[in-house]
Amino acid sequence: MVHSLRKKEERVRQKFQIYLDGAGTRLNIREFAVIDKHLNIIESSMLEDKSFCLLCEETYDNATIANSISVGIGDLVTTLRTVNFFPNHQYAAKIAEAVVRLYASPNDDKIELFFDDKDMMKKDFAVFAEA
Repeated sequence: MVHSLRKKEERVRQKFQIYLDGAGTRLNIREFAVIDKHLNIIESSMLEDKSFCLLCEETYDNATIANSISVGIGDLVTTLRTVNFFPNHQYAAKIAEAVVRLYASPNDDKIELFFDDKDMMKKDFAVFAEA
């Protein structure tokens, strides 16, 4: 049996829904990911909601989030990370920035972020190549 040395393309695509509850007293963050390996060949723009699986949902008290925002992004990242919800630093920083935007905009009640680690790897590689 001959094994191919070529590794199949593996990637992680995630989306995060960040929203305030109906009463505006709690912040909710839902983490979804594409877990079906057969979808790796599908372009991200062609993925449907049903392509994503809910991985985690966290709820935060508004007073705690507002306090963390006033201290700064670093504190907000620390507040958002939990035992069950621990995105990498790049994603956590983007999520925290989205939370700040959500709280600063009274007309918005939901923000959705999408991340493809294939894109992140290209950026990391480019930075590494420049060093």
